[in-house]
Amino acid sequence: MIGRRETLAAMVAAFGASAFAPLARAVAYQPNPVINTGPPAPVFTAAQRALVAALSERVMPTTDTPGAITAGVPEYIEHMLGDWAIDDERATIFGGLAAIDARSIADYRVAAVKATAAQQDALLTLAMNDKLPGATAFFPAFKQLVLTGYYTSEVGITQEREYLPVPGNYDGAYPYAKVKRIFSA
Repeated sequence: MIGRRETLAAMVAAFGASAFAPLARAVAYQPNPVINTGPPAPVFTAAQRALVAALSERVMPTTDTPGAITAGVPEYIEHMLGDWAIDDERATIFGGLAAIDARSIADYRVAAVKATAAQQDALLTLAMNDKLPGATAFFPAFKQLVLTGYYTSEVGITQEREYLPVPGNYDGAYPYAKVKRIFSA
């Protein structure tokens, strides 16, 4: 079975030079089994944690497969920021969350976490299009964290994708019509 580390390495390779630095550091890390580093350091307040969960679900929503929350993406993001990010990188995410929340209050009179799904999508679209002051670098970094967290989770590997363990059977005449999802090995 493919491990999370191998999948993470493949995701970082796919992002290339634009990979969010904590992802690259996590892939390059060589663990020392003698040292127990303990649980990940918490970095979010309760409100930030709830907003990260809501926004990650907007990036990778529940459809016919589970979404980001079910896949544990919010916890993954907190782990990456707590254990792998430096202050400037955390500031990118914190600044973006604050900018999204401030804009939600200004536009919708509610905190972003309590905004409707359509309103949250609009806020993320503003961030994506660099039209949200204070969130310029937020969206690319956040999206990378969400996608990497999702596609390296058990849900992402086995439910979103069609899991074929390696080594598997080779079928050179596999009918394309039978392919329902992208294969993951």
